[in-house]
This record gives sequence, C-alpha cells and structure tokens, in this order.
Amino acid sequence: MAIAVTATKNSMCAEYASLGNFISIHTASPGGTGANEASGGSPAYARQATTWGSASAATITGSQVTINLPSGTYTYAGIWTAATSGTFVDQVAISSTTLGSQGSLLVTPSFSMT
Repeated sequence: MAIAVTATKNSMCAEYASLGNFISIHTASPGGTGANEASGGSPAYARQATTWGSASAATITGSQVTINLPSGTYTYAGIWTAATSGTFVDQVAISSTTLGSQGSLLVTPSFSMT
C-alpha cells in the first residue's frame, strides 16, 4: 500500500534525515557498509555535515556541502552518523564524476517519498 497522506510522508522524510547528516563520496558501490569511500588528497577528503531543512511536499533537502577529492572517478554518495567511523545509513548513485587532479564536488542531499 502506498502512503497517500502528505503529512505522513513529511514525517517519514524528517525521520530519515534524523538518521545521519554526514555526506560521503565513494569510488564504487558502498554496499550496506559504506565500502569504497574516497580517501587522500590535499586538502584531504573528509565527510561533510549537511543541515537538513524541514520536510515539505514529501521531500527533505539538506544544505549543499563541498567535498574535497583527489583525482579519480566517483560514482556514489552516502550518509553517515558521524564525521569518522559511525554508522552507514544509506547510499545513492550519482552521475559518474572524474577528476583529473585534486578538486571538489558539490553535493546537495535530498530524500523524497513518492
């Protein structure tokens, strides 16, 4: 059964956002554990904290984060409970991005209930 009430969808979006707010980037599928997380670079790669807004129209969006990355190809983003270690919450495939040298990736996380 699909959820039909927007207020219920908004509540579920808010609950999803409460699970984690640190955004990661991955070189391949992170699976269920957060594997293949980026590393290295100068400035060094690090997960970045997003600030989730309020859910509206069955969608919740976080603030845009800038993530420093070394050269490589990046295909997934993830959500974690902490800046280091922590619990892996979820993943999403992103448009494959290849950096030929040190650079950064702008990520604006969003979650929707359909």
